[in-house]
Amino acid sequence: MSGTMNTIKFKMPKDKQTAHEVLMQAYSSMREKGYDPVNQIVGYLLSGDPTYITSYNNARYLISTLERDELIEELVRSYIEVHGTGIGE
Repeated sequence: MSGTMNTIKFKMPKDKQTAHEVLMQAYSSMREKGYDPVNQIVGYLLSGDPTYITSYNNARYLISTLERDELIEELVRSYIEVHGTGIGE
């Protein structure tokens, strides 16, 4: 038996990115690759099929770190912030 002990190094993943950050990164990656990002994101959200999202720039992995309902929640929140509620306006 060898008396040598090896230390294994590993990196702790950085804090989870927000849904907004993930959506924007995926959007940007898909545009760079020539895809229609809105259409691709909608396809992913409706089907759950990650192949709608390009693997370029790790976009598919990033989007899979969040639940689809988190992404939809961010989209609705962002839409309401931009367009208002329309109630009493």
